[in-house]
Amino acid sequence: MSVAKLYHGSPERVEKPLLAKGKSTNDYGQGFYCTENIELAKEWASAGNNNGVANCYELETDGLAILNLSEPQYTILHWLALLMKYRTVRLYTPIMRQAHSYLMEHFLLDINQYDVIIGYRADDSYFSFARAFVSNEISLHQLSRAMKLGELGEQFVLKSQKAFDKIRFICGIEVPKAVYSPLRQQRDDNARAAYRAELDAEELSGVFIRDIIKEGMKPDDPRIQ
Repeated sequence: MSVAKLYHGSPERVEKPLLAKGKSTNDYGQGFYCTENIELAKEWASAGNNNGVANCYELETDGLAILNLSEPQYTILHWLALLMKYRTVRLYTPIMRQAHSYLMEHFLLDINQYDVIIGYRADDSYFSFARAFVSNEISLHQLSRAMKLGELGEQFVLKSQKAFDKIRFICGIEVPKAVYSPLRQQRDDNARAAYRAELDAEELSGVFIRDIIKEGMKPDDPRIQ
């Protein structure tokens, strides 16, 4: 039996996760968002006004259909297409609207067939990287590099009732806000500093979203691997 140990940072103890409670505007739509990194879960738990809880679970993964966006057949543009579908994005400029349409047409995956999704997590500060890329401000290389700078790790998202039926609550660990809120803020500050550094770095030879659209690059194009 294959078992994943997962953590969910929350203001409260969550002994029975429910699919219906997930927000539809999260990175991968409605679901239960977890991490395999307890320290990150503790940071997430510190977002409220009081101490939080790092909820610990075991998920039996046998028999679940899992989409892992880190596998080699997927690119960061597959992740970005999902992000653009579910997160609220204001498309201010023509290039942003063209980028959105192109990503939806060529890189959007059908996730309805999956029970679990594993992929990047986009804090609000990191969402700036995605906006900068679809605005043609940073290259694909800069986007890929930027998403790794904050060590956010990957999200482990339960997307189906079948997956919810296989998760088991282990314990809830109290998270002191006084300790983990500053850590969360520091990670956010580091992300914003990294974002500014990427914007300041001139990369004339990189692949930008305008190039991808103009040259009709598809997922199997080696230039975007």
